[in-house]
Amino acid sequence: MTDRVRLDVRDGVAQVTLARPDKLNAIDFAMLDALSRLPSDIAGDKEIRAVVLRGDGDAFCTGLDFASVGKEPRRAVTGLAKLPIQTTNLFQKACWAWRELPVPVLAVLHGHCYGGGLQLALAADFRVATPDCQMSIMEGKFGLIPDMTGSVTLRELIPMDLAKYLTMTAEVFDGSRALEYGLVTDIADDPFAAAETMVAKLVDRSPDSLAATKKLFHETWTASPRSAFWTETVLQARLVTGKNHKIARTGGGRSGLSWVPRSLG
Repeated sequence: MTDRVRLDVRDGVAQVTLARPDKLNAIDFAMLDALSRLPSDIAGDKEIRAVVLRGDGDAFCTGLDFASVGKEPRRAVTGLAKLPIQTTNLFQKACWAWRELPVPVLAVLHGHCYGGGLQLALAADFRVATPDCQMSIMEGKFGLIPDMTGSVTLRELIPMDLAKYLTMTAEVFDGSRALEYGLVTDIADDPFAAAETMVAKLVDRSPDSLAATKKLFHETWTASPRSAFWTETVLQARLVTGKNHKIARTGGGRSGLSWVPRSLG
């Protein structure tokens, strides 16, 4: 827990809240650091079954706080750098670390979801937004491109021509239009309640199966059939020999048998 991101774990579900409401949860270095570090703590807790990511106050996240980040130019340059063996820099890791979690991540969107905030939401597995939530790939407004993993997450959800258009124009669109585009999973007047309903369905399943499903699609979505089929085989072999598979065959949690802690991821 930090003063920028709060963590509350209840009944195996991690509630993660962006906690800078006075700035509409705009991302400064303190929030970047927290968003980058917290997923490793969550991944290390095998009892956590799902994550709900939300914003405190009137918005989910309005993107990078340029005024704040601009006060530390040296750190900004350092944040863009990475070692050859690393996949992400600091800005990218703040989003991608949530993508890499071996549990489902649901983003609850309301108010505004701009720029880096939208890229953070796209790194989640599912997004539920209010119909009037305002969204934008806002970087284009400032003569920039999405550079916090949007190049990957956008291509998985929408056609290239739409990704180009929304990025080039920085068009602001609402949650209803985002659903039409395929950028959100669902819309609801109370997106947090809707997310809780989704979480209830997810945690009713084997935590190993959830982790394997996430790994399967992330590793095979653009892979060759040969590579994808090999990944299927390897993951299935691990599941078949696991304790949670045996529990699932008897009805899982509904049978009175509790899932054992996740062994994958």
